[in-house]
Amino acid sequence: MKKYTLICIGLCAAMAFTSCKSSESAYKKAYEKAKQYDTQTAQQQAAQTAVAQEAVVAPVEAKPVDQARVVDNLDNISVRQESVQIIHGNGLNAYSVVVGSFGLLSNAESLYQRLRDAGYDSQVVKNEDKNMYRVVASSFADKSAAVSSRDQLRNTYPDAWLLYNAR
Repeated sequence: MKKYTLICIGLCAAMAFTSCKSSESAYKKAYEKAKQYDTQTAQQQAAQTAVAQEAVVAPVEAKPVDQARVVDNLDNISVRQESVQIIHGNGLNAYSVVVGSFGLLSNAESLYQRLRDAGYDSQVVKNEDKNMYRVVASSFADKSAAVSSRDQLRNTYPDAWLLYNAR
């Protein structure tokens, strides 16, 4: 009886190992299918590249300047030219040092008050074109004084820049 059991187990194991064998033709079919897919993809990319090279380029449209940089050839210091209106403060001279730009008036007023507390004659102005509030730390009639003030303020406000008020 034990012999029959061992023979049956042996036959079952032999059938199990021989039936799970995958055929070489199945691998060959999968390889051919993948190779065909790669060839089609390469041909499509080549066709798209050829179409893109033949595409017509649209002409460049000229847009109006909304911000101009005034550059004095004597010192090569760049100055932004913007049309602004005073919100808080005494009034602007020709050149101003801007230390902050904000979309919300409350943020601009906060910096304005900190500058006032530090002893600066600060002001808040609004650029209507960009809908931005600019915080001016100081304002000067001549450019050289504005440049020196900007350089000193850059120790505290590294993004300070010069504004020429285009009235």
